[in-house]
Amino acid sequence: MQETIYILDFGSQYTQLIARRVRELNVYCEIHPYNKVPDPGPEVKGVILSGSPYSVRDKDAPIPDLDNIKGRLPLLGICYGAQYLAHAYGGEVAPAASREYGRANLASVDPEASLLDGVSSGSQVWMSHGDTIVRMPDHYRIISSTGDIEVGAFQITGESTFGLQFHPEVHHTTEGRKILHNFLVGTCGCGQLWTPDSFVESTVSELREKLGNDRVVLGLSGGVDSSVAAMLLHKAIGDHLISIFVDNGLLRKDEFTKVLATYKKLGLNVIGVDARKKFLDDLKGITDPELKRKSIGRNFIEVFEEEAGKLEDVKWLAQGTIYPDVIESVSVNGPSAKIKSHHNVGGLPEMMNLDIVEPLKLLFKDEVRKVGKSVGLDPIIRNRHPFPGPGLAVRILGDITEEKVRMLQEADDIFIGGLMETGLYEEVWQAGVVLLPVQSVGVMGDERTYELAVALRAVTSVDGMTADWAKLPYDFLARVSNDIINKVRGINRVVYDISSKPPATIEWE
Repeated sequence: MQETIYILDFGSQYTQLIARRVRELNVYCEIHPYNKVPDPGPEVKGVILSGSPYSVRDKDAPIPDLDNIKGRLPLLGICYGAQYLAHAYGGEVAPAASREYGRANLASVDPEASLLDGVSSGSQVWMSHGDTIVRMPDHYRIISSTGDIEVGAFQITGESTFGLQFHPEVHHTTEGRKILHNFLVGTCGCGQLWTPDSFVESTVSELREKLGNDRVVLGLSGGVDSSVAAMLLHKAIGDHLISIFVDNGLLRKDEFTKVLATYKKLGLNVIGVDARKKFLDDLKGITDPELKRKSIGRNFIEVFEEEAGKLEDVKWLAQGTIYPDVIESVSVNGPSAKIKSHHNVGGLPEMMNLDIVEPLKLLFKDEVRKVGKSVGLDPIIRNRHPFPGPGLAVRILGDITEEKVRMLQEADDIFIGGLMETGLYEEVWQAGVVLLPVQSVGVMGDERTYELAVALRAVTSVDGMTADWAKLPYDFLARVSNDIINKVRGINRVVYDISSKPPATIEWE
């Protein structure tokens, strides 16, 4: 039985971060919309209420059903969650005199409060709310205050129910990890058994039981998610897994050959398919990014279906779906109104009449990498930067030609190779080159040139939800720029993208 913590989501931007912090403490957790909470079974050791963009005073404020939770299971309310626990049970929440946003310090800490065991008075915390608790319900006691608010944290007498008006999950709360540890281990009694090795052991066992001797087909992309999914399935069912790796002509330089060789070295049963001509022919004249994605997605489905159709007795389609994708699909706000095409294999399961198996659907991206290490995935693949599903198609702005693909592959190879050679690759979350539909004048030798420009893009991030541009050394950028201009025919200008996400995105299309 897997010890579990439920996190009830009220739409906060920090909900996934709460889950990540819980997982970092080797405790398994699940995020559920506040209005779609499964009845807690014996495996559920505690519940956390997230923050929210709403005020508890709003007419349409989210209201959870805590009848089977409060007083029965350990409960921790964070920000909105804390204010709801006060507001709904006889207290009063009112607008703060001024919006409480940013750093604050604990002015007092109750030494008898188990939640704050070992937390020092004066410890820095992070506030992010417009309301504050001005009157506590009966049987609630204050266990911490700041210089500006009396109710920084509270506990309900006789219950393992706590509230925090600050966010322990953000790194600005310097002892937030300790507070979460106190709740998860001290109050909930969790054994911290959620580790990459334990995940591999339990998942492989479950896959063996679920799949038996059935044959499974998987579309490999060369990225970490599909590769780790393949390794887990291979450990469970061996050559009953057949993987298909398609060269769409939009991979990085020599990537198809290198990655295919790596897969075979790992013992995977892989079919490599050269479909470059089909993909590139269908992209001719298309400039709209979404139409590019649809063309690539349609062709991938056609190629994959054709190759999979040659196989006998396949009953399952494996996908590298990870937990953020699952959360998105059942979000408290509903699925995103616009999801870019070709993030997965779309309608393939229905078209091919296959059941779906998703070995990674419980994991965040960083956990996928840890599991990859546990199953022996080659570091070349395990530590790869994220790469867009449509490949270089969304890094060539405007129409796509074989010559433009060649130029971008060469430029990208110089940039990524340089990052690896200098040890900068692992300091960057994602990097690549964008070929711009812009020509500019230049001088080479005694001749004027009128050639294309490229933009280098490198960002730092934890999970890609937000990102900052990487502060790469000037001498490194100068060397890369010089190499690209001198070695890649057709490019005479290099710029560096210094925009962050938000407001910009990581990719240009």
